[in-house]
Amino acid sequence: MRVTVVAILETEFKQDPALAKIMNSRLIRVAKELQDIHLVGLQGRRSVIHSLTIQLSYNQKYKIRYRMMNDVPPAVACLVAESCSRLGYIPDRSVVREQSRMLG
Repeated sequence: MRVTVVAILETEFKQDPALAKIMNSRLIRVAKELQDIHLVGLQGRRSVIHSLTIQLSYNQKYKIRYRMMNDVPPAVACLVAESCSRLGYIPDRSVVREQSRMLG
């Protein structure tokens, strides 16, 4: 499985340019770390899904949030959610809504 983590640098809110530069470089760095270190175990895994794309962005409180862009098997989704949770990233609102719909 090919894993790609993309840093989304545009935000829904206005940022100070100096702060935006620092936060964007941080977001790019953590996206690379998530892909190359934390999710490296998925790269050798065989799956019917050949690629997984994850988007990282900031919310208004500068917390990093993640969103899986592909439909993936539940085991892969759990692994990604666990890894992101361990790193302190929060799920995107759309992820929370979908998980709620699946559970109830």
